[in-house]
Amino acid sequence: MLLSSPLTHSDWLMHAEAPAWGAAGIRTMLERCRDWGWSRIYWRVFDCGRALYHSRLLDPMKYATDPDPNCLTTGELAAQAPPDLVARAMALDYAGTDTLADAVRIGHELGLEVHAWLTINEDDHGWGWPSRFTVAHPECRWVRRDGRRYHSQLSFAFAEVQQYKLELVRELLAYPVDGLLLDWIRTGDIRDNPQNDQDGVADYGYEAPLVESYRAHHVRDPRDGANGEEDWVRWRAEPITAFMRGVRHEVQEHARRPRLAAMVHHRWAYRGLPAEGPIDGSLRGILCDIRTWAREGLVDELVAAGYYRDGGTPEAGYRWLAEETEGRVPLWLYAWVPQEEADLVRDLALAQRLDAAQILFWEADYIDLRPAEKAGLLSAAMRQAAG
Repeated sequence: MLLSSPLTHSDWLMHAEAPAWGAAGIRTMLERCRDWGWSRIYWRVFDCGRALYHSRLLDPMKYATDPDPNCLTTGELAAQAPPDLVARAMALDYAGTDTLADAVRIGHELGLEVHAWLTINEDDHGWGWPSRFTVAHPECRWVRRDGRRYHSQLSFAFAEVQQYKLELVRELLAYPVDGLLLDWIRTGDIRDNPQNDQDGVADYGYEAPLVESYRAHHVRDPRDGANGEEDWVRWRAEPITAFMRGVRHEVQEHARRPRLAAMVHHRWAYRGLPAEGPIDGSLRGILCDIRTWAREGLVDELVAAGYYRDGGTPEAGYRWLAEETEGRVPLWLYAWVPQEEADLVRDLALAQRLDAAQILFWEADYIDLRPAEKAGLLSAAMRQAAG
């Protein structure tokens, strides 16, 4: 059984007993992951609209002294969090460090695969440190049906956005990563929630290139029909599919041929809080046409995100994804880092029953939030399961 986990460096450093800053702390994190039986780690490379590696295109992540007037200020952060947590956040400055380079080097020394985890579909996270590109190009942001523009979210309908995002992919492929995980479910500034209509269909995609091209092809304005009309949904999804073709090309042309995976939504998904309403799957909900991706061989692996409402379960999400992709793509089972041994037994049994290619345990730093006595038992059980 292949066991894996995503890892957000800045999140782990928010713990009261956090690993050290720098390469020594990264080694501690990865050694703990190895000790839990995980052989693949998905290293987060974007945090908000900033970088956790040396990037030409993104500013380095740093919480303090941000000049953007739309950002959550230090004072507002302090009002929402305990003082010790604020102090740890303000101490983080990625300008002088390249966590991805250290993670890949150390991970390979430890016998781990290290993949780059790209939150490719956001240029902010929460509220709000927008990327340099979206600040410079607000005209390229998502537009709602009613004409209102999003705070940071970039539309793949613009050629310059596709080029920018592909350049980010190329930056990351310059590292000796074992693969890429394109995370399509994280989508920017929470002030824009909800991002779907009452039926769970994306309320964006009304950017000028999409409206004008649809009108020219169909001889009618898409706003004259329903937001959820199938041909209009598919029209809005095509730019993301075109981007995925571009990423696949970059990967196939690369000497190492790294693995290409993606995280998508299912029909029980939600964004933010369940009360905000449903997301109607990947195509209608986030304009990711995963059936076409599967038919064209654009991804090597897929995983459905683990946020459920209205009766959704990990098994239901997995089976829905298998049906949607017509069984053409290996799938992972999404699971949370277990609290008890019974949780692990349940998840392992489900993965075996589903014949899942691997389990993705969300998220790596949670292992340090388990009591020491339970963590020892859980890590031993996971090592045994991983063989």
